[in-house]
Amino acid sequence: MVRMANLILREFEPGDLEPLYAIQSDAEAMRHTWHATSREASAQRLQAYAAQKAQLGYATWTVVLAADKRVIGWGGLNIDPFDPGWGPEVAYFFHPAHWGKGYATELVRAALEDGFGAHNLEEIKAFAHPKNSASIRVLTKCEFLFTEYEPRLDRNIYRIKRQEWPGNSLETD
Repeated sequence: MVRMANLILREFEPGDLEPLYAIQSDAEAMRHTWHATSREASAQRLQAYAAQKAQLGYATWTVVLAADKRVIGWGGLNIDPFDPGWGPEVAYFFHPAHWGKGYATELVRAALEDGFGAHNLEEIKAFAHPKNSASIRVLTKCEFLFTEYEPRLDRNIYRIKRQEWPGNSLETD
């Protein structure tokens, strides 16, 4: 569990399915990414990401608002279990009522700390639909650099290398 100023980031629990499915099934809220067409599809996807903890040592978190302990989103460091060839990446989604409040930036910074600090990764990627200006802003604020547009995914690819990360003072000789 990671406690931050506004958020608690913790491992996925079965009780998280309902609030996360409510977000994932909202086609408008998820318009720039995968959205669930059924509760079962949502459960399968969330559980696949959560299972990475045993294999990789890290997995996405359930995002809980610290003030009232309500589940408001999901995200963090992962390797997409459905398309793993891209390597370590940061992904996230939030309930629309919590957009624009800095929570995605807080989550991404925690994921970078986890990836570069605790897991000593050399590079972390992120993907954003070209029309998702809010996510692009979050990624650039967190020092990700645009590398290319991937037409197969209809996504921009962003990356940050350990040596470019502002928190790289964790490195030692």
